[in-house]
Amino acid sequence: MGIEKSEICISSVKSTVLELFGIDKTEGDASSDEKVMSFAKGKKVDRVLLYNPDAVATWLYDKYPEKFIGAENVSDVTVSLKSVLPSVTPVCFASMYSGVMPEIHGIKKYEKPVLKAETLFDVLISHGKRCAIVSTAGDSISKIFLERNMDYYIYPHMYAVNLKALKLIKEDKYDLIVIYNPDYDSNMHAHGPEGKSSLKALHHDLKFYEKLVCNMKKYWSHHSVFYGFCPDHGCHLIDGNRGSHGLDMEEDMNVIHFYGFI
Repeated sequence: MGIEKSEICISSVKSTVLELFGIDKTEGDASSDEKVMSFAKGKKVDRVLLYNPDAVATWLYDKYPEKFIGAENVSDVTVSLKSVLPSVTPVCFASMYSGVMPEIHGIKKYEKPVLKAETLFDVLISHGKRCAIVSTAGDSISKIFLERNMDYYIYPHMYAVNLKALKLIKEDKYDLIVIYNPDYDSNMHAHGPEGKSSLKALHHDLKFYEKLVCNMKKYWSHHSVFYGFCPDHGCHLIDGNRGSHGLDMEEDMNVIHFYGFI
């Protein structure tokens, strides 16, 4: 399979979503993803779902292409994006949803304060859009985007997160749903990026993405929809057959994103 590595940053996600909603991007934010916008051909959407599985690196896509076939088949665009430094979860998701680099949004290390910079959520809320986050408790997405006029569904376990996400699709009351899963990242840290349990978690992440798309096609067929599989950073093997990330190296900085339209 393999894919050309891009210099486009994960910070492009915010502007891409805004442009697809027909909303101007904020001055100073990263530009929209040209590959996505070229495929859209001017299409505007009224529903967006972004699935954020943690730590899914481009090298995994290159090395295990068979695991990604289903996810790619339900998507329209596949792209390898650059993460930000340090490539740790709160820094990366802050950049993804604020559209700017860490030195601008202010989260520059592994910490989880409430982000004060303008985010995708803030812009959409100001335009009357309804937003929801579905995440595991204690993780970055459940913490750094708090204190906004939106709904938060925070659960102790990933399985409850996934069930709630599917229920929210069926209920069809949000313009933007963001879903976070930590399972691959957790297993990767404990057992290495290619450990048996890690690859099993990756499989589950990819299959859940396929299930999300299936449910959106069923319940959102009357909407114009944009959706994405959007990891934050990659990972690499360290001593003791464990995994890590955070460095300025290709394994940590290149992440695979899938995007699609209904």
